[in-house]
Amino acid sequence: MRPLRIIVTTADAERLRGALMLASAQAALGGAAALFLQLDAVALLRTPIIAPQDAAHLAAGLPDLATVLAEAQALGVTISACQSGMALCGIAADALPPGVDVGGPLSFMQATGDDARLLLS
Repeated sequence: MRPLRIIVTTADAERLRGALMLASAQAALGGAAALFLQLDAVALLRTPIIAPQDAAHLAAGLPDLATVLAEAQALGVTISACQSGMALCGIAADALPPGVDVGGPLSFMQATGDDARLLLS
């Protein structure tokens, strides 16, 4: 299975939720999956992780964004935060959720092989 690599480009919690769910499905099927949160999207990793639609998701029997993130990581999905985005959002590395790596677009793209599927969210 080709690796799946997703770049989350905006601070839209529903885009992050969708990206995490796709990456989790990939990992559950035995494939590698990674997310890179670029620039403003890094703000979505500010703890506590709360999304505007969490209540609606919970009411529908679905997990909140924090749970979706934790479940993705438990499946082996790699999550990376953009260094420039951290500076832009005023988030220090030690304030990121456990297991979130810090990097840049260059390192993310270098780690993306020719056979990987690359999506923008």
